[in-house]
Amino acid sequence: MKELNLTLSKEQEQQFETYAHELVEYNKNVNLTRITDKDEIYEKHFYDSLLASQCYEFDQVETMIDVGGGAGFPGMPLKIAYPNIKLTVLDASKKRIQFLEHLADVLNIDGVSFVHARAEDGARDVNHRDQYDVAIARAVARMPVLAEYCLPFVKPQGVWVALKGKSGAEEADEAEEAIRLLQGSVADQHYFELPSESSERRIYVVGKKRCNSKNLSA
Repeated sequence: MKELNLTLSKEQEQQFETYAHELVEYNKNVNLTRITDKDEIYEKHFYDSLLASQCYEFDQVETMIDVGGGAGFPGMPLKIAYPNIKLTVLDASKKRIQFLEHLADVLNIDGVSFVHARAEDGARDVNHRDQYDVAIARAVARMPVLAEYCLPFVKPQGVWVALKGKSGAEEADEAEEAIRLLQGSVADQHYFELPSESSERRIYVVGKKRCNSKNLSA
């Protein structure tokens, strides 16, 4: 993680080692990822998730929700790097939630909770709506849909951080109206490439001005 200027303790480094091991082992019985090579896990899952740290000050974040967290990306790597964050991971798959519960136990991580629900249902729950400093998501849906999934979770003056690939620029244009209707505006955008294969990554930081009165589809 040196390329990201992140200083990790020996304990945090070991947590990433254990994460990679548990992901590969659990993946033998439950389909979590097609990436099982250790070096690829570090680059395409851990490094890719931690790119968000170059776009926002996560050391100042108290509460964050990972919407559609899957096998824990990007939320769990950020939680390891920034233990101060109280993380909620929401996913529609019970099997993925069970893996994450197992992972948190093995890694001995506190301040993390897991919610088995669809994003659109979770966003209607008063315990989650307008409650988080940051909502973050990676590879869940195109940005117009992702805006409706994520922005309702964000409290006023909080942000939604969207991790996208090559199509990010096109998707951001498509999402302008949805973002506006959901009380958001794009505050920042960043472009990166993964080190070994030069795959494009685009990260958008979307600020939220006020609470949402309803979902677009409501």
